[in-house]
Amino acid sequence: MSISGDTPYERIKTLMGRLRRDCPWDREQNFHTIAPYTIEEAYEVADAIERQDMDALKDELGDLLFQVLFHAIMAEEAGHFDMDNVCDGLVDKMVRRHPHVFAGADKPDWESIKAAERRAKTDDRVLSGVALSLPALMRAEKLSKRAAKVGFDWPDMEGVFAKIDEELTEVKDALLTQDKDKIQEEIGDLLFAVTNLARKSGIDPETALRGTNAKFERRFEYVEDNADKSLNEMNIDGLEALWRQAKNKGL
Repeated sequence: MSISGDTPYERIKTLMGRLRRDCPWDREQNFHTIAPYTIEEAYEVADAIERQDMDALKDELGDLLFQVLFHAIMAEEAGHFDMDNVCDGLVDKMVRRHPHVFAGADKPDWESIKAAERRAKTDDRVLSGVALSLPALMRAEKLSKRAAKVGFDWPDMEGVFAKIDEELTEVKDALLTQDKDKIQEEIGDLLFAVTNLARKSGIDPETALRGTNAKFERRFEYVEDNADKSLNEMNIDGLEALWRQAKNKGL
């Protein structure tokens, strides 16, 4: 059966309406039940980009668009807004955030523009609007970046290194107490300090860690593929020797 509509956009809106009307599963969903799928699809887009798989990227962008439309049609059903409102709001915001393109300004002042938007929403606190649902590493980078914009930052890298050393010492001290809550707190502080190191180095910590995860997978797969017996039967020296081989091969 074909889906009617003169444009792809009209066809997908028709599809969403049909699913909400006729599919029991789609009909019972709400914003909260769909939100995890939205986050998952965004990560699958990033994964396709990381793998440079354009066919997968096309599919994953479609899946992500489906999520956007799902939220929009639920909002329309509840009388909040519709997809056209979403598109209009996006255009207005992008025009507002690009005065150097649309208003003859010399260059954009992103933070001032965003601060004005927060004030318009009645909350102009520096850290307002950093979504709680973001991955913790990404949120830490955004929080520290916001704080740094108003001067709450180390003047140079030495301060960051000193903070990392301080937090590492506190982790070691916490481990001696065997207090799980304290250990968790101090490890969190150490991770936050390392996130600041990435920020001040101009490195996105989320991207850096994804790269390290991929590298770990490659090297560990080499260890598995080249072991002469089960990994469970090997000692750490043998495993480490294979790991070094993987590293030396540039994996």
